[in-house]
Amino acid sequence: MRFMLACLLAALPARVLAITPPEPLFSPQRLSGHIRTLSSDAFEGRGPATAGETKTLAYLIQQFQAAGLQPGGPLKNGKRGWTQDVPLLRSEIVGQPDIAMDIAGAKTPLVQGNEIAIRAPMDGEKTIAIDNAPLIFVGYGVKAPERNWDDFKGVDLHGKIMVVLVNDPDYETGQGDFGGKAMTYYGRWTYKYEEGARQGAAGVIVIHETDPASYGWATVKNSNTNPQFDIVRKDPKASHTAMEAWIQRDLAVKLFQTSGLDFEALKKQAQTRDFKPVELKATMSAAYTANVSTITSHNVLARLPGTKHPGETVMYTAHWDHLGVGAPDAKGDRIYNGAVDNGTGQAALLELARAFASLPRTDRSLVFMAVTAEEKGLLGSEFYATNPVYPLATTAGVINMDALSVTGPTKDFTISGTAKLGLLDDLIAEGRKQGRSYTPDPRVEAGGFYRSDHFSMAKRGVPAISFGSGRDLVNGGREKGDALAKDYTANRYHQPGDEWSADWDLSGMAQDVGLLYDLGRDLANSREWPNWSEDSEFRAERDKTAAERR
Repeated sequence: MRFMLACLLAALPARVLAITPPEPLFSPQRLSGHIRTLSSDAFEGRGPATAGETKTLAYLIQQFQAAGLQPGGPLKNGKRGWTQDVPLLRSEIVGQPDIAMDIAGAKTPLVQGNEIAIRAPMDGEKTIAIDNAPLIFVGYGVKAPERNWDDFKGVDLHGKIMVVLVNDPDYETGQGDFGGKAMTYYGRWTYKYEEGARQGAAGVIVIHETDPASYGWATVKNSNTNPQFDIVRKDPKASHTAMEAWIQRDLAVKLFQTSGLDFEALKKQAQTRDFKPVELKATMSAAYTANVSTITSHNVLARLPGTKHPGETVMYTAHWDHLGVGAPDAKGDRIYNGAVDNGTGQAALLELARAFASLPRTDRSLVFMAVTAEEKGLLGSEFYATNPVYPLATTAGVINMDALSVTGPTKDFTISGTAKLGLLDDLIAEGRKQGRSYTPDPRVEAGGFYRSDHFSMAKRGVPAISFGSGRDLVNGGREKGDALAKDYTANRYHQPGDEWSADWDLSGMAQDVGLLYDLGRDLANSREWPNWSEDSEFRAERDKTAAERR
């Protein structure tokens, strides 16, 4: 038989034997094409409620439709559409705010974007007028009863502006009640603004320092001096003070020195439970108006119904938005293209959807959601988690993709934060099949767990991870990978320089997307319900809905 087969093959024409190898499921070329389109100047930085949003949504929907997916949005008149309306409060300062500090009797004018970055008001007011409000240093601005920690010690902050350090009290020492270097939610600037509102302060100023913030002043300026957004709240003053701002470290040092205080010494005091608030010999005045309106942005949802358990969902997410058009950089470029952040995540989402649609359906349903307003505070994912289209109790897992690597294949991979959950165990097992290893988040102090869209789902108990490309490059090792990551953060992250490049090596990104495909496919074809570890702060929320998964 083998001899006969050999004879038959030998008789075939050479052109018949020249079989073209199958196209890989995920190709660098297709990924690159999506990123190039979505981050082009034509999309104007993909700002929510702009012409850039209209173009972005049209592109995403066209790609989902062409791949053969179904609309996955909320039911309207018995039918599902492609989008979920996300109502948002939009606020933008008109012109240049009038800002000054009186420091030890000397009036010091401040320039928006230089020494200070004031955010547009989110408390519902259109006019802000602060007149010589006293400044009071409250350490890290943390009130954590479960840790027996209170930076406020009962001080009355009404009519005053609280000045706070960024990150947690443990950041510098690496040990203590807040998990060492790993940032808790108390270290996030968003928490500090929220706590300021709870304390009744007139305003909150966060002192910027590059290492504990995990990014430079350019990122702070670009992210905070453009239009700001929030979910529509019944009582916005319960979450926001009248003024929210950042200042540069040099200005903070000057404030402390002219008050007869040592900045570094007080910072060390603030790292202890015994710290007490210190009133600075300075006041602040600020006057500005804002255009405030309610706009509607959109999440985009596409779905592939499961064959056996359509009521159970495995979800892939990635935010489609970036910063839009803003202040010009040194070259005069005003378009914040967001190629890596998060054109890469959108490309991965589209290619995962295309791959799943081209193959036999999974047992559970698959949902691919492109969320809005991540850059404004995870607002699109927060709205979805508050108004889920598919029950959170029967959502088996969420796989989020935000800023994947464009620097070639790696020997490892990671996730944001140090959360322990079964979905991570599954990812590690799938990674081993690729010959890759899991590396814990190399920058836990940056608080990445609280800065990506999976957090909106995690805090409601849904097993959720935000995947991170590794840094141990096949060509160049970890040293090169760390250097490239550092360069991106310093020179392109949230800056106009985050643009598509023909020089990228997306073979590693294709490898990453393949890994996430395997993870989602196996979960969607299983009866597994991943959960959080017993000591996780999210376990109790998940366990509340256990009966709905039986």
